[in-house]
Amino acid sequence: MPIVSVTRFRARSIRFVPLFLLHANRTIAQARKADGFLAGAVQGRADRAFWTMSVWRDQRAMQAYIASGPHRTAMPHLRDWGIEASVVRWETSDTDLPDWPDATSRMRETGRASLLRHPGQNHAALSYADDGATFDLRL
Repeated sequence: MPIVSVTRFRARSIRFVPLFLLHANRTIAQARKADGFLAGAVQGRADRAFWTMSVWRDQRAMQAYIASGPHRTAMPHLRDWGIEASVVRWETSDTDLPDWPDATSRMRETGRASLLRHPGQNHAALSYADDGATFDLRL
C-alpha cells in the first residue's frame, strides 16, 4: 500500500540555509531516481521552513531511500541546523500527492517532532506559525 511522507524543517539561522539547500538538492535527485518513488513536492516558506511531501510504493521503498545515499548523509546535520523539525506518515490508497493544506493539517494532528540539539519553543508542540509558501516545486 502506498505511503505518504511529509517532513518540515526550519533552519535556526539563515547561515544554515545554503548548506541545507545543497543537501536538499542532492536528496531530491536521489528521490527522483529511487525505486518506489511515485510523486513528490517541496515547499519553502518565508520563515526558513522547508516542507517535503512524497508518495512511495510501500514502506520498504521509502525506508530504502531514507537509509541510503545523500538522504542518509544529510540527516545528521539537520539535528544541528534545525530549530523545528517534524514528520508525519500515513498509508493511502491513492498514488497522487495530497494537497498542502491536508499535509499541514496531518502534521499538526498526528506528526511527531524530530530530535534536535537546539529546539525552539514551538518545536515539541508543533505550534509553529503558518507562513505562506515562497516556492512550491513538484518533483
